[in-house]
Amino acid sequence: MSNRQALIRNFAIIAHIDHGKSTLADRIMEMTNTVSERETEAQLLDDLSVEKAHGVTVKSRTVRNYYIDNTGTEYQYNLIDTPGHVDFNYEVSRSLSATDGVLLLVDATKGVQAQTVANYRLAKAANLVIIPIVNKIDNMAAEVDKTIEELLDLDDSFREEDILKISAKSGLGVDAVLEAIRDRIPAPAGDESGKLKALVFDSKFDPYKGVIVQVRLFDGQLKSSDNVLFMANNIKSQIKEMGVFSPLMTPLDTLQAGDVGFIVTGIKDARAVRVGDTITLANDPVATPLPGYEDVEPMVYAGLYPRGSEFKDLKIGIEKLGLNDAAFQYEPEQSEALGMGFRGGFLGIFHLQIIRERLQEEFSLDVLTTMPNSTYRVTVKNEDEPLYVENPIQFPDYGQIVKVEEPFMLAKMTLPNEMLNDIMRLAEGRRGELVDLATIGSMLMVTYRMPISEIAYDFFNELKSASHGFATLSTEFDSYQESDLVRIDIAVDYAKVDALTFVMHRSKVDRVGNEIVSKLKDLIPRKLQSMPVQAIVEGRAISRADVPPLRKAQASGTKVSKKQQQLRRQGQKKSDIELPQAVFDAILDMNSN
Repeated sequence: MSNRQALIRNFAIIAHIDHGKSTLADRIMEMTNTVSERETEAQLLDDLSVEKAHGVTVKSRTVRNYYIDNTGTEYQYNLIDTPGHVDFNYEVSRSLSATDGVLLLVDATKGVQAQTVANYRLAKAANLVIIPIVNKIDNMAAEVDKTIEELLDLDDSFREEDILKISAKSGLGVDAVLEAIRDRIPAPAGDESGKLKALVFDSKFDPYKGVIVQVRLFDGQLKSSDNVLFMANNIKSQIKEMGVFSPLMTPLDTLQAGDVGFIVTGIKDARAVRVGDTITLANDPVATPLPGYEDVEPMVYAGLYPRGSEFKDLKIGIEKLGLNDAAFQYEPEQSEALGMGFRGGFLGIFHLQIIRERLQEEFSLDVLTTMPNSTYRVTVKNEDEPLYVENPIQFPDYGQIVKVEEPFMLAKMTLPNEMLNDIMRLAEGRRGELVDLATIGSMLMVTYRMPISEIAYDFFNELKSASHGFATLSTEFDSYQESDLVRIDIAVDYAKVDALTFVMHRSKVDRVGNEIVSKLKDLIPRKLQSMPVQAIVEGRAISRADVPPLRKAQASGTKVSKKQQQLRRQGQKKSDIELPQAVFDAILDMNSN
């Protein structure tokens, strides 16, 4: 390790949502003079409009700070701010790969919560140094001693004297955090004279500069004149610009082992660069890449279709979002009712909402979103291998199905003792099976095995409502299990609308079918004649309601031939149905209840 590396600290801030990660990042930047107090604004590192709108971090952010300690020694602090929402765990795991330690932040008014535990386990699994911190100690509702006890229960290697007590909002105690980073987090290891080996842990697309990657250098050094090789796809690129975020992009001529920075590649193909890839020198490559990331598996799928815009515009927007969101997967699909669009894969409903809002905010696209669903494993007759069905339209005919399996998650919820019964009723109403019940300080951690489809349909908000905001949630994949699932087709004017097809458990079919057709008859735009709306299961219509006509039924009671002539003159086509977003939202609401 060089003397330069000995003065570097790479660290992340991890916590449950709303525990003060971005606020602490702001104070660290202010107290290290990275930004002045006048320049500081709330959530400085949250630069996506959807992040400020929802008050959460969605994308990880990096910033280089310089800290001068009481001996006059200057340290380089590379800070990574991470998300806290359950849907964005993958962003946390990616950020941790670029760090050597973490600040585990806990809100003293809320204590250890589900995502606190999940993020702690990610850091522990990565063998990172963990500095526990209790935040918001100046809040009137703070329970500092109780929160410290919960942290000690979380990890028996924590000592009470090592737990820092701060107020990120006022800056109280943050100077002790800066000292702890220096004293407890190790300097990065790595051979500055070795061959270049850098990990891509994030990326974004700039329409003028092309792909911009964020990297952590583990070995070697990089100069702004170098040609680099992206090892996963064997793509070479001349560096256009490189440097660090402090917090704005600041160009540098050299990055060395231990540094965290950015590279402007000039690559215009958004799909050419993969997060988790290894960068090395094109003329002197390393033999083996760094261990990358496990592929992130989407939890839910939904169709995305342009509304009032061209398919090519949606394609451009989706490709650019897909570049810097490793969990967002997509492929083109064709709908008879909606035309060309994309089948997108998401980590949850909130992730889907963020993608939809980013398409609107960043690309001015009005996007229609279809009913979300999970992946089903279907065993059919005369086939050795099961089918994996991501689109309900591809669900096999009921006469060919041997069995259907759906993915289940372990849903871990922290909650006060007095709310246990309400939460158990909620989970069991979503087909949950109790797996574990444990105590963390004065809180309970309840673990249920539940279908992804039940969690995806607004379970997080229902949990918050049932617990008056006190319960928290983290999830992890468990297994595929057999379920009695059926496909529900919606027919309008006797024509099935493929975009409205969805899959659900048989126990809910009758109730949901009746509610949906009743709702849709008020939402589907009227035409000159009445149109029946039907819910069809296994070839049988289980419910029906009629969309009333715009005109009076002048032909009723007369000869059928005259009525048919009127309809032909009006040019009625069964497939010519305009579907507003409210139609899909109504189906989602029915499934979430």
